[in-house]
Amino acid sequence: MIKNLTKESGLYVTATPIGNLGDITYRAVETLKSVDFIACEDTRVTAKLLRHFGIKVPLVPYHEHNAHEMRPKIINRLNEGQKGALVSDAGTPLVSDPGLKLVEEVRAEGLNLVPIPGVSAPIAALMVAGLPSARFLFDGFLPSKSGARKKALEVLETIPSTLIFFESPKRLVASLVDMAEVFGGNREASVCRELTKLYEEVRRDSLDNLINYYLKSGVKGEIVILVEPPRIEKTDEKEAENILKNALRTLSTKEASHVGAYLTGLPRKKLYKMALDLKSGKP
Repeated sequence: MIKNLTKESGLYVTATPIGNLGDITYRAVETLKSVDFIACEDTRVTAKLLRHFGIKVPLVPYHEHNAHEMRPKIINRLNEGQKGALVSDAGTPLVSDPGLKLVEEVRAEGLNLVPIPGVSAPIAALMVAGLPSARFLFDGFLPSKSGARKKALEVLETIPSTLIFFESPKRLVASLVDMAEVFGGNREASVCRELTKLYEEVRRDSLDNLINYYLKSGVKGEIVILVEPPRIEKTDEKEAENILKNALRTLSTKEASHVGAYLTGLPRKKLYKMALDLKSGKP
């Protein structure tokens, strides 16, 4: 049994499909049917979704150009006891869309906030990219100009996580070139295009090979780029011991072993034991 959780007034932050309408959750449909209004980026886009599911609820445009004007109006309606839903054009609200300020103000007012989870393009891409998924960092859209984009990538260069970006078709090759320059052309990446749609494509290769492919083939549609974490070459034990000695000057044994594992590629348990031996003076 699925409980009706939209009895209380407040804002229901609701995920919508990123392409295939069949990916909407049953709970999201029921939520959108039961609220008093739906705040959305583009009323034309959301109207198509509502028509498909037979939902007849008033739409309130809420986007970056009118957000300052519309937020107080939405807050007032919620304070009056109404129920509202916040949706983006596709996917999960607040992921590269203007909903954050509204959620912040709703929370500041002490009003009810309810997540209605569902599809998210970064997570969908991570599911099929075949890159490490235990740790990942989503960085949205990179700057449009190459100089600023390279600076942003340099900050991320050594982060030991899979990196996830949104990108437009027009800038895909330029962004891949900048990534290859900053990260190295042999770093593995995945370009996920038109996820859940008719022409869905997931292409995994080195950055250099992806650049060559998309230079020749061109590209259309919504794009998610994923880049593997930096590769760590394993270090011999003597060098690892020197790293641990330096780390132990300011860090605890546990912290030093974590840093050592990251820098050397050696198992953390082995480095922890080495660190204990170093602290106790064992040869």
